[in-house]
Amino acid sequence: MIAVTIRKKSPGGGEVGSIFNILTVERAKQYQDLAMQSRLKIPLIFGLDVIHGMKTIFPIPMAEAASFNLELMKKTASVAAAETSAHGIHWTFAPMVDISRDARWGRSMEGAGEDPWYGSQIAKVRVEGFQGANYDGRNTVLACAKHFAAYGAAVAGKDYAEADISEHTLQQVYLPPFRAAVEAGVGTFMNAFNEINGIPATAHKPLLRDVLKGEWGFKGFVVSDWGSVGEISKHRMAKDNKDAGRLAAIAGCDMDMHSMTYARHLVNLVKEGAVDVAVIDDAVKRILTVKFELGLFDDPYRYNYRAKEIGDKKIEASYRKLAREAGAASIVLLKNKDVLPVPATARKIALVGPLNKSNKDMLGNWSAIGKPEDVISVYDGLKAALPKAKITYIEGYDLETNELKPLPDFSGYDVIIVAVGERAMESGEAKSKVNININANQQLMVKQIKEVAQKPVIALLMGGRPLIFSDMEPYADALLMTWWLGTEAGNSIADVLVGKYNPSGKLPMTFPRHVGQCPIYYNHKSTGRAWAPNNPWVSGYMDESVRPAYAFGYGLSYTTFEIAAPVMSKKEYTTGESVVLTTSVRNTGKYTGKETIQLYLQDVASSVTRPVIELCGIQQVELAPGDTKEIKFTLSEQDFGFFNAERKFITEPGGFKLFVGNSSDNLKGTEFELIVK
Repeated sequence: MIAVTIRKKSPGGGEVGSIFNILTVERAKQYQDLAMQSRLKIPLIFGLDVIHGMKTIFPIPMAEAASFNLELMKKTASVAAAETSAHGIHWTFAPMVDISRDARWGRSMEGAGEDPWYGSQIAKVRVEGFQGANYDGRNTVLACAKHFAAYGAAVAGKDYAEADISEHTLQQVYLPPFRAAVEAGVGTFMNAFNEINGIPATAHKPLLRDVLKGEWGFKGFVVSDWGSVGEISKHRMAKDNKDAGRLAAIAGCDMDMHSMTYARHLVNLVKEGAVDVAVIDDAVKRILTVKFELGLFDDPYRYNYRAKEIGDKKIEASYRKLAREAGAASIVLLKNKDVLPVPATARKIALVGPLNKSNKDMLGNWSAIGKPEDVISVYDGLKAALPKAKITYIEGYDLETNELKPLPDFSGYDVIIVAVGERAMESGEAKSKVNININANQQLMVKQIKEVAQKPVIALLMGGRPLIFSDMEPYADALLMTWWLGTEAGNSIADVLVGKYNPSGKLPMTFPRHVGQCPIYYNHKSTGRAWAPNNPWVSGYMDESVRPAYAFGYGLSYTTFEIAAPVMSKKEYTTGESVVLTTSVRNTGKYTGKETIQLYLQDVASSVTRPVIELCGIQQVELAPGDTKEIKFTLSEQDFGFFNAERKFITEPGGFKLFVGNSSDNLKGTEFELIVK
């Protein structure tokens, strides 16, 4: 019931159940040897934060979510599992399935964005990718759905802060991805650091025992986050560390990570009658069952036999190929004034900004054992993609201080590509911000370059969250959100720049105009006074539009698409009957490209207010110029359901509207009636 770092108790005494941050097969074997010397010889389980790759680093999860390619995300999770298990590690602390509506929250980069339906789909495929169909192949790892729950609802976007939300919002927005993870068979859960409406998540018995282990039937075990058992007393819900252990155990936290609270106090708490031994039995049963499922009782060393795969050039090449594909698919084209793709005739290209050569930043936060020297920089990627062009690197600004450097004469260049944005370690845990603007000097540099050069300026926006860049936007002829794309970042970006890959990414989080709009999300409520232009008596601002800079689901292509108005198979459906909608999409441009058709619903009137629109389906198609494809969506009665005031999931009869489009703010609609059978 104890998870420790390698600096804590010796597993040889049988007091340690799990160790994390072991990075090699040799070290894993050494510690497993010690466990086999204990009285009961219960094998250890080794865990590590493998968030978006082990050695081959894939795009950060937020970036991968922008691909809207669920099968691709499943593949990258599967490769991450294969590399992780080859290092003797059984367990990853991923996926993070927290919904994030606030760009100020730094851990947005680890999740799927703001939409609960889409977040649920991603939770499923990432769990399936990590765990596979079973653990027999030894190339999978145990997944961990985190952080349970509502961690992304931190007040003011401050990491670790309380989540002060309604029960309805908890059920409707923040819990669905966790339930999806359970349905996908996830083996473990991790508690959140935050409190939820007055109860720390690690001590939240209603969520852990009543919902997760009761209503949802979760059979795996729950591990605390780093020290979160001990922190219950810091929340001032427990009087001391011992009392914190009592509350966590009773609530349903099965394993204590790092705080050692259980090690110090659980035995005495049971002896004193403060914790029922049945609580301990249940936790032990859950942990041992997972170890049995992993096959560790049959062979404690079963994950130690694939070390020869580490460094295998053929295997690594296949992993890097997937990383390159995932990186390109994750890039979102926000603007293009006919300057992309970079023409093949371009012979002199200026590459401005130190991020173009910053291999370390391309890895992003939570990059496991990924090495900067293995990364393809933008500079190297573009040189390989355009071998006949002269590509000149210009620093532009200081990477550490953002102080501007002298700029050269740009008159001789055909194209100027500028990289701006965050550093990798500006997004992640404990990386909340009140200022999510790209640095003012970086934006000024883009403006100065355009004013002086009068040549096409392409801006690469790098970061792990929605950013604001309104000062430079008018001066950039093209804008690409390139996030942090991992080991193959430079090749992925180059593939998009030169047109080898036609960008197809869509934003999984709304990009605000101003930080004062945060939290901002597309699936908001109507209110009694919905915003309308030129009317002060509505839900809005005196000094800023309510509209975002870029909407959820937005993303351009080098080609254009026309999505037809949706057509219902009929106008009335009875409860229990499938609802069928068709549309078509036509490539009206000159490039082959991929489009993501997005389906949204609106419940016209319901017993509990619902969002203006809610995503309920996606389909991705690739079309050659002039080609058309019919798209069919089939929805069940459950797809139209919601949690009512009594916390019951129901579907009410009545009028519904369905919309199709290529972003949440570019839709065509139809309607139908759902009637009782």
